Amino acid sequence: MTTKQLISQIKKKKSFLCIGLDVDLEKIPPHLLNEEDPMFAFNKEIIDATHHLAVAYKPNIAFYEAQGLAGWKALEKTIMYLNVMHPEIFTIADAKRGDIGNTSSMYAKAFLQDLDFDSVTVAPYMGKDSVEPFLVFKNKHTILLALTSNEGAFDFQTKRVNRNFLYREVIKTSKTWKNSKNLMYVVGATKASYLKQVRKLIPDSFLLVPGVGAQGGSLKDVCKYGMTKNIGLLVNSSRGIIYASSKEDFAQAAASKAGELQKEMAILLTKKSK
Repeated sequence: MTTKQLISQIKKKKSFLCIGLDVDLEKIPPHLLNEEDPMFAFNKEIIDATHHLAVAYKPNIAFYEAQGLAGWKALEKTIMYLNVMHPEIFTIADAKRGDIGNTSSMYAKAFLQDLDFDSVTVAPYMGKDSVEPFLVFKNKHTILLALTSNEGAFDFQTKRVNRNFLYREVIKTSKTWKNSKNLMYVVGATKASYLKQVRKLIPDSFLLVPGVGAQGGSLKDVCKYGMTKNIGLLVNSSRGIIYASSKEDFAQAAASKAGELQKEMAILLTKKSK
């Protein structure tokens, strides 16, 4: 999916909502455990109930890898279902990969070619040669971890290097990499006060913003400091939506929570367009 197509979907749905498919078998409704593939059964119902409200889905790969082969098969079925039934949806493999060049090439092939995700999250710690293999794929996107929503982000990301915050150095340097036009960036909603500075460095890039909802981030603040003329935001909510209910009405409850966020987004988009 191109950035232009993503922007078109955001405007059509009046939403920049990304739903995280972080499937924990200990948290899904118990009746689904009787299914042949509980993880996929859960994802399918969530997708069926919320696809009209969201423009992106983001499976966190760790939840699938933890289940071994069964989890990987559920991931394959989930992305195939999205690509076939809802090709207008932007898909994100939340894998947080990043290794030496030849290894990164294999990671990139696995997620962007074999599984056919639209994008993958990547850690920048190992530098240019660990990220550029992801950037070579046409109409695919690499989402670089820049300023994350977790508490430990302050251990390194906001330390000063050359009189500048490290996360700012990461963003500035990434712009010099080959095919950097294919980059998006992760900036946590709990770091909304930093967004103004982030936008000075990357005024037009899309940001994936986790941390709204269960982690306490403010959607209003994210939009105030991070939204661009082309929106430029994908705001993710995972637990607050997919675990809204642990009963058989879980999909309807998820749709209700997603709908609340979508309505708020529609209002903010309308205000931005005036």
